[in-house]
Amino acid sequence: MESIRQGMSGAAVEDVQDRLASLGYEIDDAELGGKGFGNSTRAAVAAFRSDQGLPAGDEVDSACWSVLVDESYRMGDRTLYLRLPNFHGRDVRDLQNALNILGFSCGSTDGYYDAHTESAVKQFQESVGILADGMAFSDTFDAIDRLHHVWNGKPAQGPHPTGGIGFARAAEVLETTPLSISAEDPISRNVAGRVWNLATATSEASELALAETPDAARKDDLALIVLTTAGRDVRSTSHNVVMDEDAATLPARIRTAYESARAAADDASASSTGDEGAVATAIRPTVRIELPAGATYDGTFTARDAQTIATSLLDAICTAFAR
Repeated sequence: MESIRQGMSGAAVEDVQDRLASLGYEIDDAELGGKGFGNSTRAAVAAFRSDQGLPAGDEVDSACWSVLVDESYRMGDRTLYLRLPNFHGRDVRDLQNALNILGFSCGSTDGYYDAHTESAVKQFQESVGILADGMAFSDTFDAIDRLHHVWNGKPAQGPHPTGGIGFARAAEVLETTPLSISAEDPISRNVAGRVWNLATATSEASELALAETPDAARKDDLALIVLTTAGRDVRSTSHNVVMDEDAATLPARIRTAYESARAAADDASASSTGDEGAVATAIRPTVRIELPAGATYDGTFTARDAQTIATSLLDAICTAFAR
């Protein structure tokens, strides 16, 4: 492309100015009105090139234009999916940042929609009950936006291992947070019972209740935790978390699923209001946690396995619901 430089005017200059202004670079109103590449536009271009690590200069050449376009994308401006060459831009970087903080690790926030980012998108989609196809479309962006109070303004480095929550802090969470835990199959019922035993041992005043079935759980709890094993059918409306080897992010993923479930429950409660004056029915948020033992279970799932999983799971739940 022909470089866009000082002294030029017209639609191409206007496009450059609009993109620079959207990124926070100051351009004189007179130049904006006249679509002219004057001193303030030149200064903005030079500053942008410096900020992006481009060779020093004050013209918009092909390399500068490519970076400027990438930086102009906002999350939700386009559908993102895995392709070659990878999608690249600020929208991808913002998506990676949000997912990392929510507990779905994309690796480094490099702005490239690679296989790691696709995997994180799939995990997030599953956790909020939408089609887990790895394509970041409007439904995915809407779900992330509903959780902006969780990730917005947080550091971009992503989740870090934090270790256990600690006995005293876990006891405080258990004593102040009414939760029910239930299960869908024999293995997960074993683990659920152990989680309840550990909670009771942690504090006699624990508000964590064990329900024989999900339908038997207390209706007024903050949330219902349902344990299941891998390979079982998952309803598209479930808010799911997979308990995998990435233990460091498990609390954040549980919290993300809870926040999504709570938002969905609030929407459902509001929509349940019928005639004017009717009272909306409260709907309890439900989080479904998939344990690492399922269809491939070969009989080697021992009591020690169950106790190890229960201990890790209780710690993650307490961390997720800590205030």
